[in-house]
Amino acid sequence: MLHTAEQFPMVSYAELSKATNEFSSSNMIGQGRYGSVYKGILAEDRMSVAVKVINLQQKGASKSFMAECEALRNIRHRNLIKIITLCSSIDFKRADFKALVYEYMQNGSLEEWLHQSKDQVNVSNLSLIQRLDIAIDVASAIEYLHHHCQPTIVHGDLKPSNVLIDHDMVAHVGDFGLAKFLSDYPLSTESGTQSSSIGIKGTVGYVAPEYGMGSQVSMPGDVYSFGIFLLEMFIGKRPTDNMFHDGLTLHDFAKMSLPESVMEIAEPSLLLEVTTNSNDVENFERLHGEGRVRIEDCLVGSLRIGVLCSMESPADRMEMMDVVAKLCAIRENFLSRRTGDLRPSSVMTIVK
Repeated sequence: MLHTAEQFPMVSYAELSKATNEFSSSNMIGQGRYGSVYKGILAEDRMSVAVKVINLQQKGASKSFMAECEALRNIRHRNLIKIITLCSSIDFKRADFKALVYEYMQNGSLEEWLHQSKDQVNVSNLSLIQRLDIAIDVASAIEYLHHHCQPTIVHGDLKPSNVLIDHDMVAHVGDFGLAKFLSDYPLSTESGTQSSSIGIKGTVGYVAPEYGMGSQVSMPGDVYSFGIFLLEMFIGKRPTDNMFHDGLTLHDFAKMSLPESVMEIAEPSLLLEVTTNSNDVENFERLHGEGRVRIEDCLVGSLRIGVLCSMESPADRMEMMDVVAKLCAIRENFLSRRTGDLRPSSVMTIVK
């Protein structure tokens, strides 16, 4: 049993109400299955925070609150969201109130970066190297949960909206409301999969197919979600996009493109990074060609990892330790082959 007061400093409802201007709609920065998130400023030290208010009327919300507290109380990693404090009290109407207070992430969620709305003018797209860095950040966080936590933690709901970006464009995995501890269940295999009568509720498109059939808690389940997440980052399409019907999936779409057609399915803005300031036509063509090869090699490597992680059979998927190593190798190769003015980290495109 978790004794929350012993694990985190507590904050009052009144303090959070004041910090968020009485939970004003103008301060709302996100909304999820079990609650809403508000930007706030704690009066004591003027710290900007994100306040996740749990909707206790929603079935499973209280359990989600406890799961998130339990998951976050002992884990520390630069790519995991940091919980600052919490509130488990009553509001001014004497109703139960629960909230979690996190570090505020200045650059919002990855979802907002990947799928910008049409009214977001003068907003930069993520460059190829930024996407690769974010992929490595997220993979490192999941590797930590799977292989460096005791007990092992399964996140259970990995997707772009649960990845937050700080002011330095470093990614942090958040929302542990569906997290599970493998030690909670008797082992059924030696591959990190354990039986669970509870099952894991994930998000359509990202949840592993075996969860719908056997409801099993597993590290390979997180790997599947990461694979879909990775494909979405470089292709720019959600797994629930209208183009995926009649049996076609994002996984199949990526797999069919490898290796010859990756440039045809990649997020269009990534192809605009093949550029140079050279006025020499011959030199431009040389650098343009070399830049295209670098980008294509990076995309092929990244999409292959995404495909291998999102295989239908859990036994065919990669492990996160290997994923991190291979993504880092792709990044190193991409940067080592930089030529001329082809600096991917500095090439930013504008949303039309």
